[in-house]
Amino acid sequence: MVSRRTSRVERTVAGPQWRVLAGTVLGSSLAFIDGSAVNLVAPVIQQRLGGDVAAAQWIINAYALMLGALVLAGGAAADRFGRKRVFLVGVGLFAAGSAACGLSPDLPALIAARAVQGMAAAVLTPASLALLGASFDDKRRGQAVGVWAGASGLMSAIGPVLGGWLAQAVSWRAVFAINLPLAAVAVWLVASGAKESRGGRAGPVDWPGALAATAGLGFITWALTEAPKRGADPVVLAASGAGVALLAAFLWIEARAKAPMMPLGLFRSVKFSGLNGLTLLLYAAFSGALFILPFQLLRVHHYPTAEAGAALLPLSVGLAALSPISGRLASRIGARVMLLAGGLLVAAGFGLLALRAADPVYWTGAFPGLVVLALGMGVAVAPLTDAVLGAVPREREGAASGINNAVARVAGLLAVALAGFVLGGTDPGAIASGYRAAMLTAAAGAAIAGAIGFLSAGGK
Repeated sequence: MVSRRTSRVERTVAGPQWRVLAGTVLGSSLAFIDGSAVNLVAPVIQQRLGGDVAAAQWIINAYALMLGALVLAGGAAADRFGRKRVFLVGVGLFAAGSAACGLSPDLPALIAARAVQGMAAAVLTPASLALLGASFDDKRRGQAVGVWAGASGLMSAIGPVLGGWLAQAVSWRAVFAINLPLAAVAVWLVASGAKESRGGRAGPVDWPGALAATAGLGFITWALTEAPKRGADPVVLAASGAGVALLAAFLWIEARAKAPMMPLGLFRSVKFSGLNGLTLLLYAAFSGALFILPFQLLRVHHYPTAEAGAALLPLSVGLAALSPISGRLASRIGARVMLLAGGLLVAAGFGLLALRAADPVYWTGAFPGLVVLALGMGVAVAPLTDAVLGAVPREREGAASGINNAVARVAGLLAVALAGFVLGGTDPGAIASGYRAAMLTAAAGAAIAGAIGFLSAGGK
């Protein structure tokens, strides 16, 4: 039985193709593991290295800023300079950033190293998918991408559990050290198995747009992070103004660029614009609330770090299990009903988390809300992706998918930056009251997102 299965797999994905698939899965898993694991251990790192809530926010946002602002340019760079070359550079840079994170003596050094990881993730993630597209024929490409997506979901699920266990059993530094052997194996597999390829119509990389977006989002993120403790400080106001001006410059650049990283013409579609508005609200609610949840579990209810990581499993498992089902269901009943139902379920999940915030027992406190939240996200995510792709002509689907992915990441970035307004401090009382406020705010945002989806998706 085993030999038959093995031979079947080998016939489907053999030799160099197997190495490319395994290498891209491992490489992109670096970004997915770090994204979920570091979210959990950020409170632990902040406690060990000192600093306030803003320090914990920057542990997350230094990474998210670079990834969200540069992921579209990273895809264009892979097409122009070679998918294999860019992937290998990205994995190598991610490994270097991980080593620097693990060796960081203080928070500024760690935050700088996290920014390096974010830049690397913005390069290697789109390059990994492009490598699969270039390495497999039409028949096997879907299967390869399915394996890649499934493994990415699995790694996101493993991330908090692994991060919590490593932080508790070894050190928070081990969360970053584990990336090094994974990166080495990924480099060997892709270097030995992949052929170089480039995009047939690859234009110049939109570096001016990427720089303007990064600087603009960086100034606004800094201003939002500092505003809770500084108030309407002149420096905060100046940073806000500079951020808005740079984002306006980004739009000006995109309107005139020969190969823009964000084709603005797509936003002429009311459906496309509305669905990206839904994405912004839904992922902002999800990311902001999940930034605060570990503080509640670790600082207020005193969960061991490993248990806090395991507590988040219902989210990843629910998303992985329900997304394929909801995708098929949306094709029968239409995306708009699924988006409304998903948004309302997400809102109900956040409401339950707020209602049961004082209960320290996991199964009666956090678990019911997390299950409903996972159900809502599982119902909404696949129909949302499908609706976004259906809102544009087929030849623009790649750009539309990239923009929607970037919007989701920027939503998370801004939500974590805003978390300081509700998370009043690092003492348990301030965290507990801020947690309730964050969950209720997230519930309102998710409900509005569901309504926008119902109005925007069209069809059934």
